[in-house]
Order: sequence, then structure tokens, then C-alpha cells
Amino acid sequence: MQKWKKLGKIFQPDGEVSWMKSHASVPFVGEVNDNLIKVFFSARNEKQESSIGYVVFDIESLAVSEIPEKPTLKKGNIGCFDDSGVMGCCTLKVGNTTRMYYIGWNLGVTVPFRNSIGFAESLDSGLTFYKPFPGPIIDRTKDEPHFVASNCVIYDEGIFKIWYLSCTGWFKDGDGNVMHKYHIKYAESENGIDWVRNGDIAIDYANDYEYAISVPRVIKKNGKYKMWFSSRATKEEANYRIRYAESNDGKNWIRKDKEVEIDVSVDGWDSEMICYPFLFDHKGKRYMLYNGNGYGKTGFGLAVLESE
Repeated sequence: MQKWKKLGKIFQPDGEVSWMKSHASVPFVGEVNDNLIKVFFSARNEKQESSIGYVVFDIESLAVSEIPEKPTLKKGNIGCFDDSGVMGCCTLKVGNTTRMYYIGWNLGVTVPFRNSIGFAESLDSGLTFYKPFPGPIIDRTKDEPHFVASNCVIYDEGIFKIWYLSCTGWFKDGDGNVMHKYHIKYAESENGIDWVRNGDIAIDYANDYEYAISVPRVIKKNGKYKMWFSSRATKEEANYRIRYAESNDGKNWIRKDKEVEIDVSVDGWDSEMICYPFLFDHKGKRYMLYNGNGYGKTGFGLAVLESE
């Protein structure tokens, strides 16, 4: 059983910066410099368009020491896959470059949106990023006709491996609202850009109530793959909770949701939902960044693993 202790909220936009009026969604670590942790996240402007930015905080005091005035990565040109916004997922060092895999947003008509997976690159250790090409690296296909989104990329066993959100369809709920269904799939690549997708489902729906499985985070240790992710809903609960699974090969997973002992608080910023975890190790301890209410509208916080 993983027993997590919440350490508190780290950051929430105050609305004073134009590109960062609200939200600090899908946090992930970009760099660790002693006790200073650089965390990328996605924020929204007054038009609800998202950009990727970062803050730096001290892991001992939890105090934020750096907030940039400009975003790290902005939406693409009109007509491109990311012309309605971008949302970061993860970074990966490859040689002398740092890659960022991100979600591109397009607003829809018959459905609210369509997502694709994009790729940005940094030549200055993550200080600035640029897009090598304007199109997505993973998009909908004849076999995945709806959209793809949040992802985790690692380099393992001589190849790049990705676990990514794949939409399996849209439906209307009892009130007539258009809703999505998505789970987690797996793919491989020799260069981290061109992917071979065989339709491998990593994390599928647990039951008829669950309809949204997102933001996979995979760590491999001692030959075993471990994944933390978010899902909703259950018979009793409509909002996101943090889940867990294990695998011996990265393809076939066994869900062990009950082994993650972290839940919503009684009140406050994470009292309605907890979602979008990111795991990292620092000085012998394992930490988890996560979002609370409103899919990151109330910011992101930090928890530490006390026992497992």
C-alpha cells in the first residue's frame, strides 16, 4: 500500500499575467537543481486558450522563487493542430537536446474539441523551446478516428515508448451533453517522432461507469513498470481520482487502484477531485505533483510517499 502525505498547494495563478489568468494544469518536472524544482504546467488566458509555462519552487519550503512573464510554448498558427492551445505532458533528454511532448488543441463544432500530440525541442537545456515542424507527431487515424492526447514518453531497451490517451468515442449523457470516452494505449518508435501503433491497450475501462482515463506516468524500476494515472468515474463518484497499475513488459498491465492511498481532502483546493499526477524522486524520497479541483483551476500541489 502506497501511503502518500500531502504537503500542500504549491502554485495557483493570481490572474495578473495575461497568458496565465487561470489554471496550472498537468504539472510535470522539467529540471531539478539541488532543492529547486522547475515545474512546467498549462495555464489559460481570458479566452480559455492554453499555453505552457513554468514555476520554480523550493522542495523544502515549498516557496515559489521564479515565475516567468512569458510562456515557454504558445499555441500554433491558425489552422494548425494546436491553434486553440497547447498543454505540456513530459520532457525527455535526447543527446544534447531536451524534447517536450505536448497536446495540441483544436476547438470543434459537432464535438467540443479535438486533440493531437505535438513535439517541441530545446537546445539550451529547457530554457526555451521551439517547434521543429508545425504538424502533430501522433494524430487520429483510420483505426483511431477521434483524438489522442496526454502522454508519457521514455527511452527504454533501445527504443522510445509512449503511453497515450486515445479517445474511443463520443456520446450524449442524460442531459444531452456531448461527452468523450478515452483510455490509455501504447506505441513504440525508433526516433521518438515516427510511431508504430498496433492498437495495444495499456489501461482499459474498469467498468461501464468509467469513461475517462488520462495522464499516464510510467516509471521503470528493477525491471517492473509502474504507472500512475487519473480516471473517472465510478458508481459512487463522478470526479477524477488517482489510480495505479503495474506491468512486466509495459504493454500488459494489472490495475492496483486500491494500492494508492491518496484521496480528496475534506475541504479546500483539492476537496472535489485529485488528478494528473507526476512522480519524481529527490534525495531518496518519492514525490507526487498533482492537480485538485477544476482540472487544475485551483493550481497544483505536492505529496510525499511515506511508505509502500
